[in-house]
Amino acid sequence: MKAYERLIAYTKYEAASDSKSETCPSTVEQLDFGRALVQDMLDLGIEDANMDENGYVFGTIPANIEGWDGTVIGFIAHMDVVRDVPFQGVKTRIVRDYDGGEIVLNAEKNIILSPREYDSLQDYIGQDLVVTDGTTLLGADNRAGIAEILTMAQVLRDHPEIKHGTIKIGFTPDEEIGRGADRFDVERFGADFAYTVDGGGFGEVEYETFNAATAKITIQGQNIHPGTAKGKMKNASLLAMEFNTLLPAAERPEHTEGYEGFYHLVDLQGSVEHATLTYIVRDHCAVRFQEKKDRLKRAAAWLNDQYEKGTVSLEIIDSYANMEEQIRPHWHLIEVAYEAVKEAGGEPHSIPVRGGTDGARLSFMGLPCPNLGTGSHNHHSKMEYACVQAMDACVATLVKIAEKYAVR
Repeated sequence: MKAYERLIAYTKYEAASDSKSETCPSTVEQLDFGRALVQDMLDLGIEDANMDENGYVFGTIPANIEGWDGTVIGFIAHMDVVRDVPFQGVKTRIVRDYDGGEIVLNAEKNIILSPREYDSLQDYIGQDLVVTDGTTLLGADNRAGIAEILTMAQVLRDHPEIKHGTIKIGFTPDEEIGRGADRFDVERFGADFAYTVDGGGFGEVEYETFNAATAKITIQGQNIHPGTAKGKMKNASLLAMEFNTLLPAAERPEHTEGYEGFYHLVDLQGSVEHATLTYIVRDHCAVRFQEKKDRLKRAAAWLNDQYEKGTVSLEIIDSYANMEEQIRPHWHLIEVAYEAVKEAGGEPHSIPVRGGTDGARLSFMGLPCPNLGTGSHNHHSKMEYACVQAMDACVATLVKIAEKYAVR
């Protein structure tokens, strides 16, 4: 079975995570998907495949070298998709021998995937693309990674001449809501190092992520009849707007790229009496990240000085840190991945991840864990697509990595 065929099969599992849920996993659909993956792993001969009580799926591919006692490498992907894009009833099709032009995803609704808007398509002329009908996401983030890891397992099973050490496989729930590593048992997983397979184009080898935090601002207003409000009313909604103006407009996601961080207002609720704002705060540089958090504190303090102490309260919750500092001491992870990509026919490249992966958290939990591309693009979007041949190359890369760690 090819990786893209597994991806298509996995799109039927409507396993979006839910940040409003307090359970782990956050949705029962992820348990359904996890059980299916355990069965797929058992069918591939992964005899210890199992899912724990929190919805984490684990399994082992034993070494096929007699007396082997080397580095145990792991491969990890996440089972959930995002909820804020339509994710149910995914309809896929294959665009064969892509000609470089516009792809009509949905003629009835005039939904078009155009290379003028998504220039990554130009890299895939003459190749085959997995797309949707333009009304839902595809779910390649991260079903493409799952499909490639299990296809790697199939290749190793069917080709015993490929020598490898012990390999660990892990599939996590709730990555899209920032909880993927919360209950990941690193000791039970049993790998010395791992790779998340959760990136974009083939050849990506990522080891830099944002430093990340969530800022929650609560504003207490004071309501009174507007006819007698002079000198008395404090409109919490207006104060929320004022708070936002104290942050630099140029440091929003829509104005940033590369190593530039941002403040992203993800939720705003308000009335005269009460208002809340929620931001996600990101920066690759630890110093600039702290400066962003300090600016939020100054904004809250300034409003409290203007409108009375206790009007504005601020809570900052750190989410994850830039995993580069955990990867640098184990640079062989990047060197091996680069060699593997080259041998699989690609050009390895590293770009700063403008987001995070389970690997960022896991790296600080004692499992250094860079991220690899999956041959898919436009994640979290109705324009999401994956390339059949790129997915095959990603599988070849995983096989090469397994081979190389057999002799380290």
